[in-house]
Amino acid sequence: MNGFLGVFTFFVLSGLVTGLLIFLKSVLGPKRRLPERETPYECGKDPFGLPMNRRVSVHFYLLAMIFIIFDVELAFLFPWAVLFRELGWLGFVEVGLFLFFILLEYLYAWKRGALEVR
Repeated sequence: MNGFLGVFTFFVLSGLVTGLLIFLKSVLGPKRRLPERETPYECGKDPFGLPMNRRVSVHFYLLAMIFIIFDVELAFLFPWAVLFRELGWLGFVEVGLFLFFILLEYLYAWKRGALEVR
């Protein structure tokens, strides 16, 4: 149980700081509602439609899912980089195979046209 004390303390302190910041924002923050604050913000440009009325292409969601898949897969390279010297050649070969399969996934998505801008 002693090993989990640090994790538990971290979660408790994180919750307290979050709650404190939300409370301070509601007490000290501005109360006026301005029309400029109520409009959606799109990179400094005037919005060209309400978010609920626009149709979004399925291609956008497909590209977002591909990005998340590659992002999560590449996050597994960090532990390998930390233990690079301890893993030796076996670790090098394993990460080489891992990167080979990631490259195959990328080439497959590229060939299927999932990365094309429409």
